[in-house]
Order: sequence, then structure tokens, then C-alpha cells
Amino acid sequence: MTGERILVVDDEPRLVRLINEILRATGYNVICTGNGERALELVPVEQPNLILLDLVLPGNLDGYEICRRVREYSSVPVIMITARAREADLLRGFEVGADDYITKPFSLRELLSRIRAHLRRAYGELSNADASLLFVSDLVIDLTRAQVLRGDQPLSLTPTEFRLLVYLARHCGQVLSRAQIIDALWGYTSDADSERTVNVHIRRLREKIEIDPGRPALLLTVPGIGYRLAG
Repeated sequence: MTGERILVVDDEPRLVRLINEILRATGYNVICTGNGERALELVPVEQPNLILLDLVLPGNLDGYEICRRVREYSSVPVIMITARAREADLLRGFEVGADDYITKPFSLRELLSRIRAHLRRAYGELSNADASLLFVSDLVIDLTRAQVLRGDQPLSLTPTEFRLLVYLARHCGQVLSRAQIIDALWGYTSDADSERTVNVHIRRLREKIEIDPGRPALLLTVPGIGYRLAG
């Protein structure tokens, strides 16, 4: 039995019932709500280990706004549930701090795989990084504080962007395929959607660490293969 708490925020009763049943059968503790305001009340009280968050909710709060507010005080993994697969929607989700997304309709097996991967990485091996610093060009990556500095100025990275930069920095100069990045950060087999997720995160990361994102000097694309972080 796992015992981790999963907060499910979705207003589709049938889907919530299915997710609730499979997660409880797997050993998770599940809290469900279809209301955005209630979700924001539950996060600090229940302190979930992971949030499954639908993008489209009734009322004044959608998934983007809920995620943005949660990110003001928590780095809990957030997997967005969406019927949208447009890159602009993914970009907006990652911008407010989502870690991953899964597109409706999805299999419960795939959902469980994503949940396990994010829990493992949030509270397992990736949460126990060495107490040290990494240096990439003029960037200082502070692993103990989960912070990136350029000079004395901190860069505002989401938790996923930080983990991506750390992974690239630990393999500085090495060409990494999208499949390698997906396995390291999310822990599941790559497909077209997950490779697009990597592309969006890379684009966002470039906007934050490059002096001129249109002419990247640090985070380079290797055509047909993947990406490389130049030291």
C-alpha cells in the first residue's frame, strides 16, 4: 500500500469515480472535488502528494489559475487533465507550473504510470540531490535551494524546468535524446505527445536562461537527435 494522497480536481462524475476507484484500489488516499475554490482550500489542509487537475472547471477558476496559485507556495507535482492538445495550451500550462499533462481520453494504466513516475521523482531519487552547486557558463545552479542564479539575480524556473536544467547540466556537453529526457524526468516511454512536452519545456527554459533566446548559446538543438547544454 502506498498511502500517498492524491487530490483529484475534475467535474466529470464518471471520470472522477473511475479515477477514485482505481487509485484507492492501488493504495492511494484520494480526495476529490469538482470545484476550483474548494480545491484551493484543500491543498494547504490535506497537503496532497500529487494533484490531478482538469483544465476546464465550472465557476471562475480554471485549472491554469488553480495551478498558478498553488505554485505560489508549493512544489507539489501537478498533472493536468485536458481534452486540449494544442501547443499553446501546453505552453500556458507549463508556464503556470504544471509538471505534466495527460490528454482525454486516456487509459487508467497510463494515468497510474504517470502518477508513479512523478511521485518517485518528487519524493525519491531526484529529491535527494547532492548538497552542491553546478556551474554552466554564467549560471549557478544551487541544488540545495532549488535555485538558479545569474550573477546575484535568481531566475524564475518552474520545478520541472529546474529538474530539466539540472539533468542537462549533469550531462553538460552530451547530446541527449528526447526519449532520454522523458525517461529521466517523467519515467515513462516516449511518444509523440511526450516528445512535444519536452520541446515546449525546452523552449520555456531557453526563454529564461538564454541572453538571446532566438539565438541560443547554451541550450542547443542537435537536429534529428535532441538537445545539448553547452558548458
